[in-house]
Amino acid sequence: MDTLGVVFLSELVGTAMLVLLGCGVVANVALAKNKGLNGGFLMVNFGWGLAVFAGVIVAYASGAHLNPAVTLGLVANGATEFGNPAFGTGVPVDVLSVLTYIGAQLLGAFLGAVVAWLAYKQHFDAEPEPANKLGVFSTGPAIRSYGWNLVTEIIGTFVLVFVVIGFGRQGDASGLAALGALPVALLVVGIGASLGGPTGYAINPARDLGPRIAHAILPIAGKGGSDWSYSWVPVVGPIVGGLLAGWVAIPLLPLLG
Repeated sequence: MDTLGVVFLSELVGTAMLVLLGCGVVANVALAKNKGLNGGFLMVNFGWGLAVFAGVIVAYASGAHLNPAVTLGLVANGATEFGNPAFGTGVPVDVLSVLTYIGAQLLGAFLGAVVAWLAYKQHFDAEPEPANKLGVFSTGPAIRSYGWNLVTEIIGTFVLVFVVIGFGRQGDASGLAALGALPVALLVVGIGASLGGPTGYAINPARDLGPRIAHAILPIAGKGGSDWSYSWVPVVGPIVGGLLAGWVAIPLLPLLG
């Protein structure tokens, strides 16, 4: 397999692992008759943090972007190479490599959501509320206000990408792998605990769009709609936040040491 193929597979498997465990913790907390039912938002925060930990661990070869906002933020920051030279998987930054990363992330997120549904199939069947079923797959606002929901997603993603770029200046790998699996897991827990309340902190277009497509396609009894009217917010917000972080980091991070 050529280097770009390895990168694609790495991003696909890493993002699938991320979404499987992330959607899984929401299912455990939200769906009827689960042992983790009503475990609370902090349990969801820790579950998503550990999901990112697992995704980064298995995707070091590609640099573990796992998120189009991270990929595009690195482009905005002036990256010339993606991947992980330590694994011999460095690839030049161009249209093809960017599309490879984002395509793998979207497909991986879709597949991870499908496997999460299989793991909780009986609980989906037992859950009477369509909103709880959709909430396993995708984010939604606590107070629906598209403009302010967009602002929240921009801020949360800015924090994620800005910190990742800051750490990445100290190593060779790109993406979340530059930060390290444990620090990035703690960062995601922190973002969720601090900024996740208004929107459920997608901070990742693939994490929200891939599973939302899975929700629309899968034969989930009594699932209701997929809330496509909101779906653009967790896509546009993280992309804007990632790009802003990449641009702001250029003049600011050198001043911070």
